[in-house]
Amino acid sequence: MPAVSKGDGMRGLAVFISDIRNCKSKEAEIKRINKELANIRSKFKGDKALDGYSKKKYVCKLLFIFLLGHDIDFGHMEAVNLLSSNKYTEKQIGYLFISVLVNSNSELIRLINNAIKNDLSSRNPTFMCLALHCIANVGSREMAEAFASEIPRILVAGDTMDSVKQSAALCLLRLYKTSPDLVLMGEWTSRVVHLLNDQHMGVVTAAISLITCLSQKNPDEFKTCVSLAVSRLSRIVSSASTDLQDYTYYFVPAPWLSCKLLRLLQCYPPPEDGAVKGRLVECLETILNKAQEPPKSKKVQHSNAKNAILFEAISLIIHYDSEPNLLVRACNQLGQFLQHRETNLRYLALESMCTLASSEFSHEAVKTHIETVINALKTERDVSVRQRAADLLYAMCDRSNAKQIVAEMLSYLETADYSIREEMVLKVAILAEKYAVDYSWYVDTILNLIRIAGDYVSEEVWYRVIQIVINRDDVQGYAAKTVFEALQAPACHENMVKVGGYILGEFGNLIAGDPRSSPLVQFNLLHSKFHLCSVPTRALLLSAYIKFINLFPETKATIQEVLRCDSQIRNSDVELQQRAVEYLKLSSIASTDVLATVLEEMPPFPERESSILAKLKKKKGPGAVSVTELEDNKREGGELNGGGERGPDTTAMAASNASTPSPSADLLGIRSAAPVGAAPTSAGSLLVDVFSEAGPAAPSAAVNDDGFLRFVCKNNGVLFENQLLQIGIKSEYRQNLGRMYLFYGNKTSVQFASFTTTVSCPGELQPQLNVQTKQVEPLVEGGAQIQQVLNIECLTDFSDAPLLNIKFRYGGALQNLTLKLPVTINKFFQPTEMSSHDFFQRWKQLSQPQQEAQKIFKANHSMDTEVLKAKLLGLGAALLDNVDPNPENYVCAGVIQTKGQQVGCLLRLEPNAQAKMYRLTLRCSKDSVSKRLCELLAEQF
Repeated sequence: MPAVSKGDGMRGLAVFISDIRNCKSKEAEIKRINKELANIRSKFKGDKALDGYSKKKYVCKLLFIFLLGHDIDFGHMEAVNLLSSNKYTEKQIGYLFISVLVNSNSELIRLINNAIKNDLSSRNPTFMCLALHCIANVGSREMAEAFASEIPRILVAGDTMDSVKQSAALCLLRLYKTSPDLVLMGEWTSRVVHLLNDQHMGVVTAAISLITCLSQKNPDEFKTCVSLAVSRLSRIVSSASTDLQDYTYYFVPAPWLSCKLLRLLQCYPPPEDGAVKGRLVECLETILNKAQEPPKSKKVQHSNAKNAILFEAISLIIHYDSEPNLLVRACNQLGQFLQHRETNLRYLALESMCTLASSEFSHEAVKTHIETVINALKTERDVSVRQRAADLLYAMCDRSNAKQIVAEMLSYLETADYSIREEMVLKVAILAEKYAVDYSWYVDTILNLIRIAGDYVSEEVWYRVIQIVINRDDVQGYAAKTVFEALQAPACHENMVKVGGYILGEFGNLIAGDPRSSPLVQFNLLHSKFHLCSVPTRALLLSAYIKFINLFPETKATIQEVLRCDSQIRNSDVELQQRAVEYLKLSSIASTDVLATVLEEMPPFPERESSILAKLKKKKGPGAVSVTELEDNKREGGELNGGGERGPDTTAMAASNASTPSPSADLLGIRSAAPVGAAPTSAGSLLVDVFSEAGPAAPSAAVNDDGFLRFVCKNNGVLFENQLLQIGIKSEYRQNLGRMYLFYGNKTSVQFASFTTTVSCPGELQPQLNVQTKQVEPLVEGGAQIQQVLNIECLTDFSDAPLLNIKFRYGGALQNLTLKLPVTINKFFQPTEMSSHDFFQRWKQLSQPQQEAQKIFKANHSMDTEVLKAKLLGLGAALLDNVDPNPENYVCAGVIQTKGQQVGCLLRLEPNAQAKMYRLTLRCSKDSVSKRLCELLAEQF
């Protein structure tokens, strides 16, 4: 770099900075800045030309003022002029000002680009580096367009200085990250890859950052870099610390380059070439061996550099997952770090072992450290390390140690940090189910989980235990007995009440033979918790009570008295009031057979993926993803729930299409019962999960077009109605524009959640019709109605219709509905009055075969004259009287208005009352319109 002369100290800048620092108030600072800005402006506008030094000094002052937070609106041209200086310091200040203050939309960008091009072609390495730094700092798309093709040439040129190559590689990396579509390596690919063989370590270090980024996007183009990377890594690993003296960091040769090389190799599978693979394995073994050697320095920098390479090497070993010896050695090495005094090392070791646990080669080696990990879970002071320990226990769990690990995690839950309790609960629930051979152990575990950490037990967990009990006959009696005993505790969590209410309502009869758990005792136990519970739990308990009437007729009078009391049938909550009134009436008027049919046991649920596992996968905490990915990687047939009957491809939780009940879990199945015909799952299969936070993936709804044809000749009415939802429609059209109002009415007393509507134009309709919508509110209260407005523009004639898709949650179940919107080509008719002479003259003009569409068909509806006239008027064209020679016939005329053209249309309808037949003839100036109108109208008469 050029020496800085004494005059470049810029005393004026130093004095100005000193003045600013000595200001006693903000006002004084602003006054001094304004004075300086006025002085600089006058200097720039003065007649006397400024020399390079003065320009540099004043531009520096402007830059300093900008950095203080003040706006600068002049001086840019002077900075650009500095770029043409031959003095390093002046050019440097010019580039600095440009990098900080000039945006990509500036009018000066062309001048700046020209100056940069001059410097890049100057072959002066200092000036080239300044230009490259400026390009990288600005990094705009305009810069990429101007220089993306030039920089690779500089990078691979044989006469380019090493310092310029480094800057060019990093500059190209910056442009690739901002505008990857503009940085096309093409012919430069192989020459860029061969920079890994460059003698200058700095060039290699810069180039490998670029190659790694390019390899992640285009691995096939850069796969030749693998052998070169292995060769370079081998030379570094086998070298002594004195061999690479300039790049040795605390006795560790080129640690940054080593880490980057190892990271690059993780972009590719193991090398296919045996010699290259053998050399790489040798490198990895050398790195593991060096980790065992005594440290050459006691300084932390030495151990940090050494361990950085080690952990990157272990990541590569895990990535390849093909060398059993290396995997086991890596596991043993990490095991030594589990008790290291450095917290960061313990954290990294636990995190890496989580991934190692998913490998069939190293899983057993990881299990040998179970006691150390359990101790870390109990004694670690850092919560993040404890969380990684919990992740590792989860990852190393299999059927041989499941009970020990679940017991330890349950024990830790009592004192666990609040931030990780929910995730711990999910993991315990998953492990308990996945490795449960004895389902009584599973039930005990989940109930214990609710007792210990009830506030953190999500709905997915207690839904899951209910589902398991319903699907397994052999555990129903035990579950009823266990939950009955759990409810007897003085302090009982609400989730326990939910599980108890559900299970006793279904299977309380299995323990009713014991006087200690007689029907009335069960009812009184449940009802003692009623007044302490929230509304959804009370609703569930009311459903359990009506189930009791079916299971135990002797409790009918007692339960009816409870339902009849004012606190129930006049409850302020409409859900509780409705249940109480309906259940009371049902129990009073229904016969025993009817009651048994309505209140029969819930059928077995069909299979679906576990919502507990899905919820765990959503956790965004550090390391959570790597842990939950184990469910995809670790498939041990004999260790899955169900023992040897399970195949290796069987996942812990299989998918189903069942609906999701509301949190109140309607026992009667009024809202979300599983299909009655669902087949029970086999004894060995994993239990199912219909209870999912997100519900089942909504099946793609079949298009409902029942109401579509009713609206061809009218604009207002009810488009769709079922037991939940009513959709009304009101529309108006003028020329080629229309406006449609949709009214969505909630016919129930329960809120619709996540209510969304989407209007789409399928296929060819997109360029023919433009539909703009306004979003609706996501919540529709019970009994409420909301409105949505659609603006429609007809661009050209069309035959299809837009689709309206409606999705919402009712009682937890996802509803999905798709309707055809009644937007037809005749909606854009403008009526045209014509005399008889004009009509038939125009009729003859439209005599080409393709312009006419005719259909003879039987009458589908009444042939009443007034009805026919009303339908033809609703069509949109003008109904012409006294035009046709036959007074029984009907003729209409109109023009269909589209954005691009007008289509004249004439219609003639000839009824034959005796034969109950019609002949419909349409003549239009466009044949496709004739055919479409004929199809639509033939369905109307």
